[in-house]
Amino acid sequence: MRKRLLAQIRAHQKLGRAAMFEVVDTALKHRIDSLIKELEDLITRAIASDHRLSETVIVPRSIPGIGPVASTMLIPEMPEIGTITGEEAAAVTGLAPVAHDSGTLRGKRAIAGGRRAIRHVMFQAALVAAHHNTSLKSFANRLRKAGKLHKVIITAVARKLVTIANALCKSRQK
Repeated sequence: MRKRLLAQIRAHQKLGRAAMFEVVDTALKHRIDSLIKELEDLITRAIASDHRLSETVIVPRSIPGIGPVASTMLIPEMPEIGTITGEEAAAVTGLAPVAHDSGTLRGKRAIAGGRRAIRHVMFQAALVAAHHNTSLKSFANRLRKAGKLHKVIITAVARKLVTIANALCKSRQK
C-alpha cells in the first residue's frame, strides 16, 4: 500500500496536481508509516519474547546481504530451517531448479513451487549480497562472465544464501 501510495504521489507531482492532493497524500502516508512501525514493533516484541526464536534470528542476520527484514521473515516463513538439507531448503523456498520434461519447456530447468513470500525476500537479499558479500560477489561475477542472465545470477545467489543460512542455523554459528 505504501509503495502504491508513493507512486501515486509521484504521479500527482508529474501532472502538477500535487498541491490538490497534498493534505490527503500526506495524511495517508503518515498513517501507513505508523501502521508499518506498529507491525515492526509487534514482530520485534514477538521475537524477543521467544528465546529460541531470538537466538535463531541472529544467525542468518550475520550473513552479509541478509538484513533485519530478510532474517525476521526467514524464520517464521521457514520454521524448519536448520533441520533440513540445503537442497530441501532451496526446494522449500522455491529456489531449486525443477526439470520440465513435458510441454513447451521440455528439457529446460526452472525454479518452481516453494513459498513465494520468502523467495521474494531472498531475491532482495541476493541483490544486496551480490554486491556486498565477498564470496557471493565473486560467485555472481563468475556467472556474469559466463554469460548468465541477471535473473539466473540472482536466483543462484538467493539459493546459496538460503543454503548458507540453513547450514549456519543447523550448526548455530554466526
